[in-house]
Amino acid sequence: MVSVSPPFRRLLLAVVVALLTVPTLSSCVGARPSHSVDLVPFTSDGCSLFPDGTFADRDRWCDCCQTHDIAYWQGGSADDRVRADEALRSCVQERTGDADLAETMYLGVRVGGHPAFPTWYRWGYGWPYGRGYEPLSKREKRQVEKQLSAYAKGHPQGYCVERNGEP
Repeated sequence: MVSVSPPFRRLLLAVVVALLTVPTLSSCVGARPSHSVDLVPFTSDGCSLFPDGTFADRDRWCDCCQTHDIAYWQGGSADDRVRADEALRSCVQERTGDADLAETMYLGVRVGGHPAFPTWYRWGYGWPYGRGYEPLSKREKRQVEKQLSAYAKGHPQGYCVERNGEP
């Protein structure tokens, strides 16, 4: 079981407080262009800025993060994001039995993954910056399916296995 130390909890709380400026940042995000844009190919880095597992089992919850990356890459509504973040928390909890770890990861993605942040791991990172929370159209859903199919063909083992050089 992985436990979270009190200093780490204080650090996480400080990060949460510092990032409460998200609503202000959201108002600065420009409107989405009216012309049609294409989705960039899917990429995953596992648990962005967080370990993919323990020292003993380095990929213990990595696939939870790759599934979460798929949701973040394609984006969608604010409710879609909540469901993706809750699914990550549940997956990590199931893998580890550690509610504190699962909750820490959940809080991290809730704060750090807002679409207003110009990061590679923000909500909707497969679309140009500024999309925000917007449900996917039928055309966009077809793009998602096509890109995920191409990713699966090129990466049949997925990120977590490939990064370790496993067959």
